[in-house]
Amino acid sequence: MNIAIDISPLTSGHFLQHRVRGTGFYLTNLKEALLRYYPDNNYTFFKRGDILPEDIDIVHYPYFEPFFLTLPLKKTHKTIVTVHDLTPFVFKDKFPSGVRGKVKWEIQKKSLRNSDRVITDSMSSKKDIHKFAGINGDKIDVIYLAAATHFKTGSRNKDLVKKYKLPEEFLLYVGDATWNKNLPNLINAINQTPHSLVIAGSAFVNKDFDKSNSWNQSLHEAQVLASGNEKIIPLGFVSDDDLVKLYNCSTTFIMPSFYEGFGLPVLEAMQSGCPVITTREGSLQEVARSAAYFVEPNSINSIKAGIEEVMSNKSLRAAMSNKGIAQAKKFTWQKTAKATIESYEKIINE
Repeated sequence: MNIAIDISPLTSGHFLQHRVRGTGFYLTNLKEALLRYYPDNNYTFFKRGDILPEDIDIVHYPYFEPFFLTLPLKKTHKTIVTVHDLTPFVFKDKFPSGVRGKVKWEIQKKSLRNSDRVITDSMSSKKDIHKFAGINGDKIDVIYLAAATHFKTGSRNKDLVKKYKLPEEFLLYVGDATWNKNLPNLINAINQTPHSLVIAGSAFVNKDFDKSNSWNQSLHEAQVLASGNEKIIPLGFVSDDDLVKLYNCSTTFIMPSFYEGFGLPVLEAMQSGCPVITTREGSLQEVARSAAYFVEPNSINSIKAGIEEVMSNKSLRAAMSNKGIAQAKKFTWQKTAKATIESYEKIINE
């Protein structure tokens, strides 16, 4: 097959913001896996505005944002689009689109419906795409992601502990700071325990944002709660090398999200042998299965109780670690690449 894949998020313009976010991770690992496991195909990696070869069989747009024009208005080839999630539509009151966003969504939705197939990360997201974009489920392929191979079990790294001045025991959160991440409830729960919370990710330490924008209210609230709070240790952006060590240094990983389209940090933590506290919302139970300790995201008391139970019970953490490692082995980039190629073949054979 002659396959063209849009890698704009890795190369240019406003797409650069995706380099350290899920889309950039997905695109980088998918590209490497396709080249490694399916080298017999001809791949053209292009950025927006490039002229494609005439013999292209399929164009893959591996990213999608409902309120930005990420898809071309005119379809010139058979196309497949990856939609990671449509969380803003599940909670419209928390993610208002505005007039311009509504217009762009209608344009994006039309382009998405015009694609030959859609890939998404979970059954949860598949249901949302069918519901909010009106796309037939037979046209949507669920293809799970995987953690990068460098996430693995290891011993506590003394240099990392010294570098970030980490406490002997702590909980770790990794990721964005949008409303669905539930950081205010997490910080409020932490405040009712004797434990510390380390937050890794550039979003939480960002000060240059519009505090009046409703999309940013949760971030602002969480920053206020964390200000001057010795229990909250924000690290900002953490390199991949340090993140691997951080998972191994942390006592427990926690992600009490209201909703996730996949929840990659959960998988990274489990693959690293770090016990996971999370919720059953969106795709999270689908990914973690029985390997995590589940709490209710709307209940600070439930989050607090989960933290106290896991942090105080060493044998429970050991059992959770073993279950997590076994669960994470079910997800590999070889499987992701295989399923993606099968989606391409469905289009060719239709």
